[in-house]
Amino acid sequence: MSAALTLMAVVLKTTDVELLALELEQRAAVMPGLFDDEPVAIDLSCVRDLEVQLNFFDLVALFRRYRMVPVAARSGSAEQMAAAFAAGLFEAPEGARPVRELSLVPPVLTERIVEVQLPAVPPMIIERPLRSGQQVYARDRDLIVLSLVSFGAEVIADGHIHVYAPLRGRAIAGAKGNKQARIFSTVMEAQLLAIAGVYRTTEVALPTEVIGRAAMVRLAGESLLVEPLQ
Repeated sequence: MSAALTLMAVVLKTTDVELLALELEQRAAVMPGLFDDEPVAIDLSCVRDLEVQLNFFDLVALFRRYRMVPVAARSGSAEQMAAAFAAGLFEAPEGARPVRELSLVPPVLTERIVEVQLPAVPPMIIERPLRSGQQVYARDRDLIVLSLVSFGAEVIADGHIHVYAPLRGRAIAGAKGNKQARIFSTVMEAQLLAIAGVYRTTEVALPTEVIGRAAMVRLAGESLLVEPLQ
């Protein structure tokens, strides 16, 4: 009897565990419950040629802290794989394809796909101001906000987000991985912007031509573009 285990691949771009911890903390802040005790394979293809060695015991402990269950490693150097085995990980086959990667790309299905046309879900409309600490989530739909989104407030949608007022808090569109989702605001002053798991905080200043003006946010590759609306 045989069985197949589908894993999420975590692609490491650094061997610095502290930097990895910071990245996971930021992702968890944007997308709470991101991992939910999911088994993962650690992909070492981007760090296999680095001279600095990776402490797999610390790495496994870090992943478990964020509710991931590391079970395998792949594509590392001989020394890296030996260290991974010592930490209790098995080797994932080189040719195996993960069900998804850390960037939350939806899984690529190998079975026949039958498209079913479902009625469009109407957008959620919020007319009241959203104060600091308040959160609104439009599940499987767009979100339209007709009043202020204050600093510290959060608006989340699986589709697009439209804010016809100052957007000063956090806006997260495409929360389930929709890379085509966009964010619109008539007064762009956002504390945080995110689409499909790619985010931008106030650490990267908004372009001067969009601050306080009508703007649109879209995903271009792995970067967010904030553009003025004419």
